[in-house]
Amino acid sequence: MDAYNSARLPLYISAAALIGLVVASTIIANMYLQVQTTIVDLQSRVESLQSQLQSLSREGENGSEAHRVFLLIQESVVQVLNKKVGVRGLEPYASGSGFVYDKEGRIITNNHVIDKADVIEVTFLDGSTFRATLVGADPYSDLAVLKVDVAPDRLKPVILGDSSKLLVGETIYAVGAPFGLSWSLTKGIVSQIGRTLPSAGGYPIVGVIQVDAAINPGNSGGPLLNSVGMVVGVNTAIQTETGVFSGVGFAIPSNLVKRVSSSLISTGHYDHPWLGVIGTDVTPSIAEIMGLKEAKGVLVISTVKDSPAEKSGVRGGERSEIIEGRNVTIGGDVIIGINDQPVRKFEDLSFYLEYNCRPGEKIRLNIIRNGTMIVLEVNLGVRPPPSR
Repeated sequence: MDAYNSARLPLYISAAALIGLVVASTIIANMYLQVQTTIVDLQSRVESLQSQLQSLSREGENGSEAHRVFLLIQESVVQVLNKKVGVRGLEPYASGSGFVYDKEGRIITNNHVIDKADVIEVTFLDGSTFRATLVGADPYSDLAVLKVDVAPDRLKPVILGDSSKLLVGETIYAVGAPFGLSWSLTKGIVSQIGRTLPSAGGYPIVGVIQVDAAINPGNSGGPLLNSVGMVVGVNTAIQTETGVFSGVGFAIPSNLVKRVSSSLISTGHYDHPWLGVIGTDVTPSIAEIMGLKEAKGVLVISTVKDSPAEKSGVRGGERSEIIEGRNVTIGGDVIIGINDQPVRKFEDLSFYLEYNCRPGEKIRLNIIRNGTMIVLEVNLGVRPPPSR
């Protein structure tokens, strides 16, 4: 038996070495293809940016800034039609807008525009209409990526700008199909940044851009643009008591769009980092009752069962008090920092997690517990899918 095994040992080693070479070669080949795909995508975006700059140069001082921006973006904007099978066959269910993301035919829009669709149709400026497939969608950020089979030379991708550079008062433009009125341009300013919007599953969308440019039903999924025609957001919602625009519109920032869309394209989904705490902002009344020196931070009311927070020892409240007319569970940890960045309210914590963290990463929470400063390390998880 020993001789039998030793005689074949070199063969096993050779086979293992061969398998190792094949696996290594496959990995290298896949890495090469990924790099090549990235290079092609970057080249496409550089060409698109050069085209935009050339167009701006040709326009010079002729025409208004708004007109120049519209000329730059019009071929990139699409109408999106959500159809469902009804008693009379395929029937329109919802409509909105979108924009060309790359030369591969990928389109970005809102998740709520295409949600529950049996068939999705995309219409371009020249009137041509194509059926689209769903690449991936993320209800939590209300974003979706579609794909149409269109020749690359007919596609004009947008340039995604840096939404963190936006200033309150800066001029912005929205393009879409409000009430079905295709390729409509509206103008306004950034009213404020860092707003929050509710989303599927109860988690807020953070870092949202508030604008006063007219946004109405049908604008959803369309681009929000800066003065040089770069996309800085995706028009998503309005605040109104009448169902139509009343001066307050909201757009998902382009920096979140970049994070989510790249993952949707590569995996079909986006994993949001998850801490797993239920909390409330520390108000002056809460601070007084708990003996805190300042009214800042997030009071942990409870932790979600089996969440990263619970597993790491974050503590929820112990008793209830009526504070400012509502029942509040107090006595829990107060989170005042994450990775040494200050947390003054729940939005700060949510924003840092969404824009700076990934599932699986280890974070440090600066916590006040019973009057003592402590630091807890937490390995972030993946946010559970929203219940439908």
